[in-house]
Amino acid sequence: MAWAVLLFGAGTGLAGTAESFVSGAQTPPKENPSTPATPSRQAHEADAQETARALWRLLDYLAVDYGGAVHDGEVVNAGEYREMVEFAHTAAGMVGQLPSSPAREALADGVARLIVAIERKADPREVADIARGLSRRILQTWPVAVAPGRVPDEELGSRLYAENCAMCHGVKGHGDGPQAAGLEPPPIDFSDPARAEERSLYALFLSITDGIAGTAMPPYANLSTQERWALAFHVGRFAYSPALAEEGAKIWQERQDEVRRLIPDMDALVRSIPSTLARELGEQDARAITAWLRHHPEVLMPSAARDLEAAKARLEEALASYREGDRRAAKKAALSAYLDHVEPVEPLLKTRAPALMRRIESAMADVRATIDRRKNPDDLADSIGRADALIDEAAALLADRNRADATASFVGAYTILLREGLEALLVVVAMIAFLAKSGRRELLAHVHAGWVVALLAGGLTWMAATHLVVISGAGRELTEGIGGLVAAAVLVSVGIWMHGKSNAESWRRYIAETMQRALSRRSAWFLFGLSFLVVYREAFETILFYAALWSEGAHSAVASGAAAAAISLIAIAWLFLRFSLRLPIRQFFLFSSWLIAVLAVILAGKGIAALQEAGWIGITPLSGLPRIDIVGLFPTAEGLAVQIATLVVLLLAFHLHGRDSQPATSTDTAE
Repeated sequence: MAWAVLLFGAGTGLAGTAESFVSGAQTPPKENPSTPATPSRQAHEADAQETARALWRLLDYLAVDYGGAVHDGEVVNAGEYREMVEFAHTAAGMVGQLPSSPAREALADGVARLIVAIERKADPREVADIARGLSRRILQTWPVAVAPGRVPDEELGSRLYAENCAMCHGVKGHGDGPQAAGLEPPPIDFSDPARAEERSLYALFLSITDGIAGTAMPPYANLSTQERWALAFHVGRFAYSPALAEEGAKIWQERQDEVRRLIPDMDALVRSIPSTLARELGEQDARAITAWLRHHPEVLMPSAARDLEAAKARLEEALASYREGDRRAAKKAALSAYLDHVEPVEPLLKTRAPALMRRIESAMADVRATIDRRKNPDDLADSIGRADALIDEAAALLADRNRADATASFVGAYTILLREGLEALLVVVAMIAFLAKSGRRELLAHVHAGWVVALLAGGLTWMAATHLVVISGAGRELTEGIGGLVAAAVLVSVGIWMHGKSNAESWRRYIAETMQRALSRRSAWFLFGLSFLVVYREAFETILFYAALWSEGAHSAVASGAAAAAISLIAIAWLFLRFSLRLPIRQFFLFSSWLIAVLAVILAGKGIAALQEAGWIGITPLSGLPRIDIVGLFPTAEGLAVQIATLVVLLLAFHLHGRDSQPATSTDTAE
């Protein structure tokens, strides 16, 4: 009876919406960005997802609890049996609420078979098989997000259980906590093997999220997604002892290929039903493997090799869809191959084989461009073949050097921070030098506050990326792309302004005006914002690279490389400031304006490239153009066009400033 009310929590409005449920979890591929969803369409899809989720919960309940109502064709609990009949008919009504489609009709036929089986008091195994089959069909057609985005924290789960669950369910999960007496229905005994073998981790997650109406079990939607998954895994281990997990470790070594075929990833693990797994592996081995994977789910997390294999599989899906004439599905699969499977491997490849990583990125872009240009399927097959060959080369490289050695980690950490930090450093130092030469040192605090806050925000991003959320490939590219374009636009205006002050008369006029004016709050916040933006953009990308390097294990080498790069950046900043402050005013502004102009062009190119990789902007390859990352030059017509436009605006503005005023060289001296 305790689990029966799962239905009512679903039917009357679940505690968490579909959107809040998927936050931080692995999600199904989204619609192609080129096909925007209207608000009414989004609401319709959300309703379908919510109904599908509620129906899944109901079918899971029927599969688990029908055995408590019927045995050997006889009703053993009349109350439970009435609920089974009622819930089966309710499931039929919920199917009718789903969008009309062939999948819905097939689901309706399956529920009708389930009703017949229950009414004729079929064997519990038969009813469970029908219900489980319908559950799988639901997730295939309306793919409710399931798996946690990262390995659930065991200590966190234990602490949350002690704080929220032990008083009713008991310290060991036996349902004998101090507050269990008098509760009706009584708390579930999580250590009961019979019940545990019919219950998935996903079902536990949903119960934690939404609570169980009609019982003392409240919803815990206030917990984060990762916290709820940690709690679900903790509860799901009670029926599977550490000793059984050790036995499972031996079976894992002996039958790993077979087990991976059945449970290839975290998504499959949280969906898996131990009793179903027993049909493939045998009852004892299935219990042991379940114990091992629930205690050590990290063995199922994606590795570089599996990510690259998945990328190739997605490319094959793209080709198959393209041959069938579904260009939209082909583009979605090709984009997923890059963002979901190649992008996570990028930090490792960029530190070990940057040239190979660039070739892979270009090959994947060519695949998407071939789809966009509606070329012959054989052309797409050739393009995918070239991408596959490069992916195989990357997989071989990573397999040969599966764990980073200290030298590689040091060099990778050093070059990443130096490369990413230099762009931001030059902008910030130019701002500091300008304020120093113009006598506006009171504004320096805002510049320093900007880059300090950006570094603190970077630290929080590191914590979030390591412990709380998964930053997707698309999210990363969008952050870099939008941030790069905004920074480029700001730098264009700053460069034009600074070039306009490169003649002595304009400079004297500016000094006279600003020295008579109180500190402008608007200009102070502008300096803060620019300092923050350029530093955080680079910090964001650096953090994602460092998180990948850190996971390789050579922590001291990574820290040493970062420290060496930081010292190098400090030295460069000191030299740049020293050089800038010694320049005469005219030369300083000319030098700074051209430097900022160059950085604006670079950021514009990088911003467009990032948005192209995220699928927001189309790709028109230019085969004769080289790729030079350091200057933001990528062989696409869109990126080159934006860079040329940025350069033309700057050159035109610089020319107009030069024509309108002649510098008075007689006063062109340093302060």
